[in-house]
Amino acid sequence: MTSSTTRERLLDAAQHLYARRGLDAVSLREIVQAAGARNATAVQYHFGDRAGIVRAVFARHLPEVEARRHALLDAYEADRRDDVRALAGALVRPFAALLASEGGRDFLQIWADVLGRPDVIVPAAALEDPADSMYRWRALVLPLLEADAARLHRRFTALLYASLELGRRARSGPRTDDRLFTSYLTDVVTAILAAPVSDETRALAAERDAARKGSHFSNTGDAGPAQHGHVTSEQGG
Repeated sequence: MTSSTTRERLLDAAQHLYARRGLDAVSLREIVQAAGARNATAVQYHFGDRAGIVRAVFARHLPEVEARRHALLDAYEADRRDDVRALAGALVRPFAALLASEGGRDFLQIWADVLGRPDVIVPAAALEDPADSMYRWRALVLPLLEADAARLHRRFTALLYASLELGRRARSGPRTDDRLFTSYLTDVVTAILAAPVSDETRALAAERDAARKGSHFSNTGDAGPAQHGHVTSEQGG
């Protein structure tokens, strides 16, 4: 068995196990055994650790998602009209296309698992790289949101909801009505993006911001914004 074959078998096994049992319930030893690898340290050799495996799973599937989303965003920009549902579709449909294959369904479950964790939210490229489709999507959605909705990270809420629903759908196996599911999920994501911010939420957000500003002044004496070196759900909005 060549090194590249071993790597692919390990990745296949990890993807299958992580999708069915969750990232926290699978040991590296189990992945080695499921892959039929002879070397007990094969995972560490090829991927380093669990995070390396997850990155490799993403590298397998995200290029297809990226290409589909860029194509949808290109069409949106060529159309030159504000259309929240079209942008909701550009978020949902590239992921939903993966429901058609077992490997794609595995990825969607792992993606939902990772995105729902407090310590890992979105790949940094989605925030920092203008060539990334999610960076483009966030920039195009922002002008269509209420100012308070943008401050409350509505874009991240839409991404998280869509990802969790797609992961849930993927767990149920192949279905004959995935087109209906995808259209309805696009409707719901559209509603999330377009929903008005209530007076109650607006007032509570103002209270929170005032409290944060006061705490920052007392801690630093500096009126400038705090700087953070990590990706959070708020930055992901």
